[in-house]
Amino acid sequence: MTVGFIGGKFLPLHLGHVYAIIYASSIVDELYVILSHSSKRDKELCEGTKMKEIDPQIRLRWLSKLTKDMPNVKVIAIEDDYGNDDYNWKEGSQLIKKKIAKPIDYVFSSEPSYKDTFSELYPNTKHVLIDPNRKHMPISATKIREDGVFHHWDYIPDFIKSYFVKKVVVVGTESCGKSTLVRNLAKIYNTTYVAEYGRTVCDELGGCDGIIIEEDYQQIAYGHKMEEVKAIERANKLLFLDTETIVTQFYSNLYNNKHQKVLDEIAKVQDYDLWIYLEPDVKWVDDGLRIHGKEEERLKNNNYLKKLLDNQNIQYKVLKGNYEDRLKGAIDLIEELMEN
Repeated sequence: MTVGFIGGKFLPLHLGHVYAIIYASSIVDELYVILSHSSKRDKELCEGTKMKEIDPQIRLRWLSKLTKDMPNVKVIAIEDDYGNDDYNWKEGSQLIKKKIAKPIDYVFSSEPSYKDTFSELYPNTKHVLIDPNRKHMPISATKIREDGVFHHWDYIPDFIKSYFVKKVVVVGTESCGKSTLVRNLAKIYNTTYVAEYGRTVCDELGGCDGIIIEEDYQQIAYGHKMEEVKAIERANKLLFLDTETIVTQFYSNLYNNKHQKVLDEIAKVQDYDLWIYLEPDVKWVDDGLRIHGKEEERLKNNNYLKKLLDNQNIQYKVLKGNYEDRLKGAIDLIEELMEN
């Protein structure tokens, strides 16, 4: 049995890593993939770049998902307290040897500069370089951190792209253009969107007023979240959402005069990158489900929804005006989000 290992920070995992891991696995009977991490080092590597720190548990999940159908590959995480410049290679090698707990025949890397270090620390081990000149995969994690993930999207494995997708949710009261804007933005950015799940439930009921019950709002919140989970797996950098749980709470109050704690709890764990709020200053359209078209009702409902959002400390961007103004304003906000 030949044993080897390949280590890295995988911050983030990219196709160069994937290639190296698969290549190394073809050489040895047993390959260990070592995730090396420390909070200090991760912070230093991401500071001043266009990437936030990524929890080591997330990176470990990525590696596990990558290698789940590779029976000769095992994934191990090793934590230390060192930074990037003061990393103790000797101590690190001792931790690696202890974790593997068997003779190591091969150590794999893409860095020729590691030759002397590996010769000293692993004297009976062969150092194998994989794509050292980045000819097969011209990418590095350093480059991705510096430029941002979206600039190197093609080098991010498909199965982890959902982690980086930015989620843009559009909220507002009845007939303010949410559904149209969300669909149009998804088309412009060639990505997926999540339709308002409350409409799906109401369509199944044949309406809402007078027949929707308390449990329906919970179904709407859960159903919407499950649609989000499915849509983000197919998303291209962005995911657009038509409403969310706070709007569901708004309708629970509006139609049933019931504020539900369970909806508040779901709202607390929501995580969206951009909230766009549409003012109800476009013409009200009767689509068979809407019933609050009077101007005073629209203004009252608008103020109440904003209050619910404020209670959850949501920072939202307000758009108003005609449909062209809303589209242009939304695109400006999205471009700023993507750049930053």
